[in-house]
Amino acid sequence: QVQLVESGGTLVQPGGSLRLSCVASKSIFSIYAMAWYRQAPGKQRELVARITSGGTTNYADSVKGRFTISRDNAKHTLSLHSNSVKHEGAADYYCYATWGPRDGYWGQGIQVAVST
Repeated sequence: QVQLVESGGTLVQPGGSLRLSCVASKSIFSIYAMAWYRQAPGKQRELVARITSGGTTNYADSVKGRFTISRDNAKHTLSLHSNSVKHEGAADYYCYATWGPRDGYWGQGIQVAVST
């Protein structure tokens, strides 16, 4: 069983910066893909950003140009960074990692609040 532990959730002002980290309990060197999802109250969980083993990234249209996903294999860490968080960015953020079919894991989630 793989554990994913998120950190960095906090209160952010609109237009402010956000950095989330997710540390995996096993090596991510051979991982198939990792991603960040978020779920706002009353809404479905949605993909924010994804990065593949080859480093290809995909972003939700709502965060393109404002969010950056990255991976540090040596530290088993997935990160999400933004320099411009909007009100609609308030949600629980989840880390997801998959090493292949039927081998995916979720973090426990971390709250990001956006408020002045």
